[in-house]
Amino acid sequence: MFSPSGEQIEITHGDQRAVAVEVGGGLRAYSAAGRELLDAYPADGQISSGRGQVLIPWPNRIEDGAYEFDGRQQQLPLDELAARNAIHGLVRWAGWRVGEREQSRVVLEHELHPQPGYPFRLGLTIEYALTDDGLAVSTTAINAGPDPCPYGCGFHPYLTLGTPNVDPIVLTAPARTVLSANERGLPTGRSAVAGTEYDFTQPRAIGATRLDNCFTDLERNDGLARVELRASDGAGLTLWLDEVFGYVMLFTGDPLPDVDRRSIAVEPMTCPPNAFRSGEALIRLEPGRSVTSTWGITPTLSA
Repeated sequence: MFSPSGEQIEITHGDQRAVAVEVGGGLRAYSAAGRELLDAYPADGQISSGRGQVLIPWPNRIEDGAYEFDGRQQQLPLDELAARNAIHGLVRWAGWRVGEREQSRVVLEHELHPQPGYPFRLGLTIEYALTDDGLAVSTTAINAGPDPCPYGCGFHPYLTLGTPNVDPIVLTAPARTVLSANERGLPTGRSAVAGTEYDFTQPRAIGATRLDNCFTDLERNDGLARVELRASDGAGLTLWLDEVFGYVMLFTGDPLPDVDRRSIAVEPMTCPPNAFRSGEALIRLEPGRSVTSTWGITPTLSA
């Protein structure tokens, strides 16, 4: 069978199953106890709406695709044409190779070569591992070039608990601040979530709230921030992220016909939108240095 997303790399552990893909190195599917927890695309279908994709070397958007780093102006290709933005990095459609493979874990590798707008070289690895606690995703980037480079990382999983839409899903998000954005999806300010429709610090149903927002000031326990989803039948999951991920995007996919509130994207991000221009939380990676960031999903499927 021909697959537009390339080789399908399956790992299993107990009743859990995950599938990573060659194209983009992303996560196509994840299930536990026979229940799909990602709003996946079929093996014989093309990735749509960013499903499961890896967002490196920046998540979200860069205004006009233009930025300055160490006194040098850079211009990236624009791939969100209507808004004139460069979006979600440079590896989403690149080929990744299997570096290590076991039954319950796989390590994918990619070398990002210098190119127009990003004249830097990165060595990238992603480990997908299944354990008794669920799925863990660990990404390491090393600056393999001679100059410092700007770096950010994000992921784009759409989560589901099998409900027809996300309205009845009870969401808990440990974020005290939400970023506002303009019609181009670029940050315009920030405010406390308290007293607004974006306050999910206490569990409550998503209801009619439309989410396409970046959140920060994440409360943590043992160094991890946790976004929790719960269905009325008691099934649930927790997406956790380590301290390198200081931001999380929540997106109910309302403008996308193939999503349209059927699932919710919970996107770990090391920096906010437009960080290559604003510098906010942007990682400056010196030659030979590396950075590792980890997130994961813990299913809780019993009532």
